[in-house]
Amino acid sequence: MSKHLFANIVTPTAIAANNRGEGDGSTLATLQKITRGNDQYTTVSADAIRWGYREYLQHHFADQEVNRTFNPDLDKYDIKDEKHSAEKFIDDDLFGYMDAKKDKDNKNATEKRRGALEVSRAISLDPYWGDIAFGSKGGEKGSTSIHNTEMHNTAYQYAIALTPEHLKKPDRATAFLEALVGVRHVGGNHSRFLYEFRPESIVFRITEDPSPWIMGCFKRVGEDVGCPELVRLLEAGDINPQELIIGGKIAKTPYGETLKNLGASVFDGVKAAKDAAKAQLKAAGIIA
Repeated sequence: MSKHLFANIVTPTAIAANNRGEGDGSTLATLQKITRGNDQYTTVSADAIRWGYREYLQHHFADQEVNRTFNPDLDKYDIKDEKHSAEKFIDDDLFGYMDAKKDKDNKNATEKRRGALEVSRAISLDPYWGDIAFGSKGGEKGSTSIHNTEMHNTAYQYAIALTPEHLKKPDRATAFLEALVGVRHVGGNHSRFLYEFRPESIVFRITEDPSPWIMGCFKRVGEDVGCPELVRLLEAGDINPQELIIGGKIAKTPYGETLKNLGASVFDGVKAAKDAAKAQLKAAGIIA
């Protein structure tokens, strides 16, 4: 059976703010939101997170190994090979591609590959209470002079899923793990503010079970972050604790101690947990 790599990540708590309007006077680009119960939460799209991973790969791999690169001077993407190749390019392998086109007989000749990597939306741990700043640009006034900036002091939680055997080159799972803990920031509607999107705490699960079971396991507990649902799942026997590798700030909480006592591998550092996940994939013969 295939081995699957799942991870649930929570970022540090910081101020998320969409500053796009400060440059062009636009009031249209705001923090994206969803409603849960009676509260609103801010959210970051999976595409925006993938953008951060692409940026990491662009800066850490040879130019010929990455197909889609971003040119900040021109504010646009460049694609080396529009035919794409999951064998040749790591980003085509991880994220997939689609080249929509017709053949000479006007029949569908679309070439596409579903990405091996799946990424969930990131959801804030804290409700959004509508913090906002208004401003106006100097000089001659016009219809776009007034702008606003929405702000949210929160942490974000999201999950990923990857089956390394679905990659053309399974060893690329190693590169993705480095990107996971080294992502600088995210793109999309959030491209003009710096928010530290790296993991503050992370839960890895390497398993033959096709269902993650760990998605959304972090929650705000007072001023800190806990994982009571993850503890419950281990105590109920729904997750084998030997499949779990946990790292980061959560290790120094009572939840970290409980998870360790239940048999999970718990590390003080996120990078130490990442290295342990690599070692487990290597021991299973999935990566070299």
